[in-house]
Amino acid sequence: MKDVIAKINDLAKQIRISTLKELNHLGFGHYGGSMSVVEILAVLYGGVMKYNPQKPNWPERDYFVMSKGHAGPALYSTLALKGFFPKDDLMTLNQNGTTLPSHPDRLRTKGVDVTTGSLGQGISIAAGIALAHKLSHRENRVFCIIGDGELNEGQCWEAFQFIAHHNLHNLTIFVDYNKKQLDGTLEEIINPFNLSNKFQAFGFDSLTIKGDDTQTIYQAIKTPRKYDERPLIVILDSIKGQGVSYLENMVSNHHLRLTDEAKIELEKAIALLEDN
Repeated sequence: MKDVIAKINDLAKQIRISTLKELNHLGFGHYGGSMSVVEILAVLYGGVMKYNPQKPNWPERDYFVMSKGHAGPALYSTLALKGFFPKDDLMTLNQNGTTLPSHPDRLRTKGVDVTTGSLGQGISIAAGIALAHKLSHRENRVFCIIGDGELNEGQCWEAFQFIAHHNLHNLTIFVDYNKKQLDGTLEEIINPFNLSNKFQAFGFDSLTIKGDDTQTIYQAIKTPRKYDERPLIVILDSIKGQGVSYLENMVSNHHLRLTDEAKIELEKAIALLEDN
């Protein structure tokens, strides 16, 4: 167990460094929401999911859906580090001719299963994939990350009803509960109230775990759920800008265009991460 968690934590550090470099090179982007999903991506790609970088469409792979598509830069870093495409490609993010558009596109990027970015749609697609696997008696698992601000979309709640009704035990959902969205805090825009109680009322098993607690996350999801178990939602109690104090302390860090000060501070953050 210790060796697995150590490898996951090292992957998380490398994802965070690569994502910062990727965004810094571009000069702008979705820093906050990319940082807050780093640990869950490290757990999934570092210790839980089945996949083959040389065969991205391997039929027996587990499927991943980044419903909050603006966190695409973190997903790209993860895929590059795991060998789906060269790491140098990260420096082409969101530029003309790139295979790495600002939001994930399954037709452009190796390892991306679902095109996302229109918030609310990813979870519905994940539900469809999970149902197809279940009806075909396949063992593929499906994992989906949704944003807490994304829960403002009614389509999410329609999907949750569908998932619970069909008892899609092969689908695990993560809510990036970083408590901020584009225009402010959740409470300021649409109060989420008690998410765990809401999901349980919708027919899910619900866990709340610190967003950077890789060991607890890993232990919660490493084993596939049994056929008669309810679908699982994991609420990741995260921080927008997680793992980078300069970003964490920003009031608004959803999308950041680099100032001279920001570039200096983020370069310092990268150096600190590389030294530790």
